Amino acid sequence: MPAATLLRQPLRTLIVAATVPLALAAIVDDVRMRRRLDAARRRPLTGLHGRDVLVDRIDRQRRTSSGDDVHVLVLDGNGLNAVNDSYGRATGDTLIRVYGRRLTCWTSGRPSACAARLGGDEFGVAARLPARVALDELAALREQLQQPLALDGGRVLHPTVSIGFARAGDLPGEDAGRLLRGADKAMYEVKTGRQAFPYRATYADAYAEAVNGRRAGRPGAHLPAGAV
Repeated sequence: MPAATLLRQPLRTLIVAATVPLALAAIVDDVRMRRRLDAARRRPLTGLHGRDVLVDRIDRQRRTSSGDDVHVLVLDGNGLNAVNDSYGRATGDTLIRVYGRRLTCWTSGRPSACAARLGGDEFGVAARLPARVALDELAALREQLQQPLALDGGRVLHPTVSIGFARAGDLPGEDAGRLLRGADKAMYEVKTGRQAFPYRATYADAYAEAVNGRRAGRPGAHLPAGAV
């Protein structure tokens, strides 16, 4: 081998050796930045995602899964105002935080699932659930969310939740916003006792008339259009 070639070999080795740590550092920085961005997008009280992440997840699932497997849930805690009035807002916040933890626990065992806080004590979930076990899965989720919550002083809360859901296969071609509206209307039907759990949104639920951009019955729906 010519002497010039021999001299170039160590230099080439040094360049490669120096490049590898730089590439690894760039990867580590990228992962760290992604984690920071993800943390910044989560709701501080619950650690859950917001509506924007949920909508993105629903649309991705619609594109990559069978419609009969894609389920969109809206869940609402019952009686949060009564909890705030009886025990104080701090206890109400504790209950919301517990809902967040329990939803995180449920979704962590299902890689495709995503939970989000939509506002107040209302939450949304997107999950791929095989049709043959979907109702059992939803019943298990409701049972998990309704487990008693021990408070200081020996007091115990017995939370209850209302759940409605929409299945993408029932609403072919509809986007995440329409599926969420259907699930929200289905939840409201259960909450008011007009339907029993588990209730799956129909096409009519997904296209229920909105007032001021809100499903009838939601806070603000009764106000003049310019007031909300």
